[in-house]
Amino acid sequence: MGTAPDLRTASWHKSSYSSNGGGACVEVADDLPGIVPVRDSKDPDGPSLIFPNASWAAFIATLKRD
Repeated sequence: MGTAPDLRTASWHKSSYSSNGGGACVEVADDLPGIVPVRDSKDPDGPSLIFPNASWAAFIATLKRD
């Protein structure tokens, strides 16, 4: 297993489809080379899921297609 990336300086973004009052939002950081971290917006200091760029791109392409 590799070393976890340092996400302290990541630039996090919430989807424009997120509801401010709903509380069920995720944030994505798209400024790190080779990876896309995803976290729960309600727990910004909690754990993040880390996806390779290609996997994240395939996920988004599937969402757009379906």
